[in-house]
Amino acid sequence: MTGRGSEGTARMTAAETRPQAEAKQEASPFVARAYAIREVSFDAPWSWLAAGWSDMWRVPSVSLAYGVIFAVTGFLLTVGLTQVGLQSMIIVLAAGFTLAGPMIAAGLYDTSRRLERCEPVSLASTLRAGFFGKGQLAYMGLLLMFIYLVWVEIALLLFMIFLRPGAVPPTEAFVPSLLFTRPGLHLLIVGTAVGAALAATVFAVSAVAVPLLMIEPVDVETAVLTSVRACRENPKAMALWAALIAGAMLCGFVTLFFGLVIAFPLIGHATWHAFRDLVERSDGS
Repeated sequence: MTGRGSEGTARMTAAETRPQAEAKQEASPFVARAYAIREVSFDAPWSWLAAGWSDMWRVPSVSLAYGVIFAVTGFLLTVGLTQVGLQSMIIVLAAGFTLAGPMIAAGLYDTSRRLERCEPVSLASTLRAGFFGKGQLAYMGLLLMFIYLVWVEIALLLFMIFLRPGAVPPTEAFVPSLLFTRPGLHLLIVGTAVGAALAATVFAVSAVAVPLLMIEPVDVETAVLTSVRACRENPKAMALWAALIAGAMLCGFVTLFFGLVIAFPLIGHATWHAFRDLVERSDGS
């Protein structure tokens, strides 16, 4: 009798638990699913850039506004670092911009999405979509911000390890120390390796994650894993895409941020087209 009673109780518990679990799953706004990744050709990034260039000049007032905001922000931060005697941190700042870029460009992804659907585009609407987006977009921003802060802390630590006793020397002493002393060369090698590793990590987890989070009801984990799969299943094309992004951003920085007015929106629009080519969405598009 006791055994039958236990079995009956277990069945009742399972029967009660199943509807509760189903109800909880229906109540959740996010869907955990595996998105199909399309295989693209090695030269596909060039077509993404071409499509991004076309989008940029269809709404130049919106696109170039993002470029100006990005460039002016970098310029003001550079001036601020110079004023407090931390010119050597400008290199760290430039690398950090690359890490935060995928999130800052969210409004540009929305602009390309609206152009694709023949919807009206305005700077205010794209800013709302980028900085006040629904779902877990904010959590993705926190993840990228965390990686950026980790980079800053590592950079400061490397300065203290290799260039003590002065952790961050002024610019006139920094460049000769970096290029013509053994500690400076060690700093250059290690710093470049660490920065490249973090940049590669950010690229892998965000290549298509932010656009996916903007338009699909998924959580950050699903978006990040989808992005990593896109990189893993198209290694040559994504390596070329990463190199093109790095080259465009470098051109922007070496032109004293003026080049970013064009480079940043171009990469932002092109990223949307990369996402559209790489990820098959829930509606089959």
